[in-house]
Amino acid sequence: MTAAGENPVKLSIVTTLYRSEAHIGEFHRRAMRASEGIADDIEMVIVNDGSPDNSLDLALALQRADPRVVIVDLARNFGHHKALMTGLAHASGELVFLIDSDLEEQPEDIAQLYRRFQRGDCDVVYGVLESRRGGPFGKIPGALFFTLLEALSDHPVPRNVFTARLMTRDYVRALLRHRDREFSISHLWQVTGFRQQPVVLEKLSLSPTSYTLRHRVEMAIREITTTSSRLLYLIFYVGVVIFGLSIAVILFFLGRYFTSGIGVDGFTSQIVSIWFLGGLITFILGILGIYLANILAETKRRPYTSVRRIYRADSPAAAASKPAQAPAATQDAAR
Repeated sequence: MTAAGENPVKLSIVTTLYRSEAHIGEFHRRAMRASEGIADDIEMVIVNDGSPDNSLDLALALQRADPRVVIVDLARNFGHHKALMTGLAHASGELVFLIDSDLEEQPEDIAQLYRRFQRGDCDVVYGVLESRRGGPFGKIPGALFFTLLEALSDHPVPRNVFTARLMTRDYVRALLRHRDREFSISHLWQVTGFRQQPVVLEKLSLSPTSYTLRHRVEMAIREITTTSSRLLYLIFYVGVVIFGLSIAVILFFLGRYFTSGIGVDGFTSQIVSIWFLGGLITFILGILGIYLANILAETKRRPYTSVRRIYRADSPAAAASKPAQAPAATQDAAR
């Protein structure tokens, strides 16, 4: 890598497309203009995550006009995080700028991230929100989720983090070595390690989110069950406490019966006990079932994305129907 402040540093901009036809043209123009102040040698890797609108056609028009654009067209929609990892696997820059294309994260923020990076004390500079957006009904669930995640996750993620980040080639290479099939990319960012520094940035609200309440709940469950082994220990400790309490209660009633002759009766107490233990057992089995489902997904070893075609300036129809393997395998093959 060249010294800080020299232009020949090669820079890759990585983003994804999903219902992005309203933003892709402006995103390309603004991202390229902002990046040209940092590097002369730039590529933009755009991953089409099975977008159902006209996003791919618009991106192809950009690629025909600008040879620096590389388009990775996935075979279907695989999800935002997997599409981001696939884009990183196809990026070749010594610096990699990861950002969403919906313009809620401003492409011009790369200048602020790069200024922080130039201090030389970090490998990753990432954006965080000073506070969550929205009213109380939008902030409270997010705050509760991060509190729960901090309590249960083996590697808690920073609060209010978002996609925009500037990364070194070494960090990206280490990130791509993870072989998880079911993952949260924010968790992988954290467990990869290296020296990471946050920068407070602004995130706009330009478009309605595609994440429904059900989707958000599913993401929260997946985030916890794929990043936490503490939850399994918590279940064990709950079982130990309930077992200990039941032994104490049994000894108490037996002692009272033999010393005072008072027996145990009451239909209500039996029903409450049955419902409590039945609900607790069902809850525990449900958590274990989620973990087993995650284990099943990992042991299948399926590629987590499939690439239908890669469009480059030198070979616009290359790599047709090429499968994208696990991150480490993809990166090793690229080398």
